[in-house]
Amino acid sequence: MPKSAKNWIVETEWLAEHLDAPDLIVFDGSWHLPNSGRDAKAEYMAEHIPGALFFDIEDLVDEKSLLPHMLPPTPKFASRMKKMGVGDGMRIVVYDTYGLFSAARVWWTFRAMGHQDVAVLNGGLKKWKAEGRPLEDMPPIPRTARHFTPLLNNSLVRDLDDMKSYVANGSMQIVDARPKGRFEGTEPEPRAGLRGGHIPGSKNVPSATILNADGTLKSQAELEKIFRDVGIDPLKPVVTTCGSGVTASMLSLALSVLGQTSAAVYDGSWAEWGQEKLDTPVETGPAKS
Repeated sequence: MPKSAKNWIVETEWLAEHLDAPDLIVFDGSWHLPNSGRDAKAEYMAEHIPGALFFDIEDLVDEKSLLPHMLPPTPKFASRMKKMGVGDGMRIVVYDTYGLFSAARVWWTFRAMGHQDVAVLNGGLKKWKAEGRPLEDMPPIPRTARHFTPLLNNSLVRDLDDMKSYVANGSMQIVDARPKGRFEGTEPEPRAGLRGGHIPGSKNVPSATILNADGTLKSQAELEKIFRDVGIDPLKPVVTTCGSGVTASMLSLALSVLGQTSAAVYDGSWAEWGQEKLDTPVETGPAKS
């Protein structure tokens, strides 16, 4: 991939030039909040970048978990990739309809499964359409099944026990991607049964603040300032969290662009930590310095 892809981002111009490359797979990783009234798969069928496959975030999950869209078991992920013709050694580019939102979750998922040659399309379908680039509304041509080797990268995934340990010993930077009101506990959570507030010691970088108005990622200088202004050193170990692991992946992507390629995601996020039935500690109000 081009130099920009080393920072996990590709531009629309590059994708347009390489769209027909035989080793390139494009995924539409669009996902919408449950209360949005939108159907990501139906929108994909209506229009998508030519040849793009659909990555169903709600389907490629751990079905044994009661939490929303948790990382799937490696055999399930490998089986689905094989059937779609996605194999080892292939280059992957992911986009979504918003510009840069759920595509980051798909990017993180591939990396967590051990596939490193994956990037996010900067500005996504929004920018692609604004530039008048081609779209199609027909199912992609079936690909020959390929072998996909999953190797779970544990350095990118954190669970409840990990987070409890970090809170107890204060050993890890934690950054929350939810909007300020939800982080501080002044606005309700969209899911029932959750308390308001945040993980003790965590900082707040609302995911919307890392994007430009057109849905593209802000510059490296702007991103570094955003994180440092809230007390997060982008070059030191950090775990990202949010409501259910989607926008946390946006922060992981931004941190990776800044050089922190092991920015882990707390997969359960607030959907797990904030449950009323758990005894996990919760803070409200602004982040403590």
